[in-house]
Amino acid sequence: MAAKPRSRKDADAAPDDRQHPSPDDREGPGGAERKHPVDETLPPFRMFTSGLQHVAAMYAGVVAPPMIVGPAVGLGARDTAFLMGASLFTAGIATLLQTLGFWKVGARLPFVNGVSFAGVTPMIAIGRDRGHDGIAVIFGAIIVASVLGFVLTPYFSKLVRFFPPVVTGTVITLIGVSLLPVAFNWAQGGNSAAPGYGSTENIGMAAITFVIVLALRKLLRGFLQQIAILLGLVAGTLVAVPLGMTGLDALRGADAFGFPTPFHFGAPQFEIAAIVSMCIVMLVCMTESTADMLALGRIVDRPADERTIEGGLRADTLGSAISPLFNGFMCSAFAQNIGLVAMTKVRSRYVVAAGGGILILLGLCPVAASVIALVPLPVLGGAGIVLFGSVAASGIQTLAAAALEKGENALIVAASVGIGLIPIAAPEFYHAFPKDLLVVLDSGISTGCVVAIVLNLAFNHLGTKARADEATPAGAEREPDPVPVH
Repeated sequence: MAAKPRSRKDADAAPDDRQHPSPDDREGPGGAERKHPVDETLPPFRMFTSGLQHVAAMYAGVVAPPMIVGPAVGLGARDTAFLMGASLFTAGIATLLQTLGFWKVGARLPFVNGVSFAGVTPMIAIGRDRGHDGIAVIFGAIIVASVLGFVLTPYFSKLVRFFPPVVTGTVITLIGVSLLPVAFNWAQGGNSAAPGYGSTENIGMAAITFVIVLALRKLLRGFLQQIAILLGLVAGTLVAVPLGMTGLDALRGADAFGFPTPFHFGAPQFEIAAIVSMCIVMLVCMTESTADMLALGRIVDRPADERTIEGGLRADTLGSAISPLFNGFMCSAFAQNIGLVAMTKVRSRYVVAAGGGILILLGLCPVAASVIALVPLPVLGGAGIVLFGSVAASGIQTLAAAALEKGENALIVAASVGIGLIPIAAPEFYHAFPKDLLVVLDSGISTGCVVAIVLNLAFNHLGTKARADEATPAGAEREPDPVPVH
């Protein structure tokens, strides 16, 4: 998969060269060394607008997890808006760590980081109906899992061959499928106790938004197509205003400027079961980020070697460890931005760093985050079906490259998806199990990931060489695998 790391002697000879040279590193006219496009800076206006485009492509994905988790754990509209602002702020910090980096931290590629969807379902299981205490337990688990991930990064980067597309594709598919019930709940109104829950008006509003998003994706091109979901949310909200389905309550009392106060929800709390669950999520995030770095390295013509992957994973885990201090969640790669790099051909990491700066500024403006809270839940539900469905579709796309016809790969997918769907299809299935175990078992993502990893090891790595050769390891010489969408 990754090239063999250079010796310390080589590293000392070129301390600033984090990746292997590419054709773009050749000498320019007059013998002057030309910068690789990844390391180029653009004129200020183009830098800002290109960075803003990256923010627009990822904005909905950053604020969606706190919008899901906040109400699920019992937080009100104002606290949920605070979580959204904090998520924007911490996503900006994590993106700067990736693009600019320091010491051995950062991939130094145009790599965007934000809140990972992988942690949504486990976080809901951890903090359900516990309010501020639930958020504190979630933050404690994220801190421990992130510190452990940071320590294990050098070893994890050597184990990528145990996470082929058959495993990553299964996990990404389960992430999308596990989140779809959230979109369905939003489409009905979000609160099953409310009088209008499941009404034709709510579902009709969700259907209108769903159609708008699909139409925008079909009709728009370039930058506008990238923000079709965001435009769909705006259009759906405008339709909902005359119907009396939204108000300005979320904006009342919101400050124009505000710093995400550290430990706003109290000091982190540490529970073993929650920590185990988030450690599994961290494993998923590290796997996804590795796949994203390999794909991005090919796109920008600077292949991601083992040192690059180590640096990128360190930025992921360090950003995730810092995030709860400012009331944010676990961070990982945003693959839709990789598609944006491929489409625009703008490869500068400083453009993405500018986007990280914009995210920080948005996080410091609570009223900007509160505007998102104006969107009615049925509108979010209609857009959420597309957003979360695209995650599942990306997982299926990855599975298409998993050589399911070889060995027992199809069986691995069947068993892992089957176990992962239990909490969705039969929510009370584990009701007789100890409460601490339910934190892990109630997350189809966590259980499905564990089953996929174990079965892949059993069928594709243990036993005869012939059986092992039937696997499709991530390090094989092959075309790049499709990357997940968050």
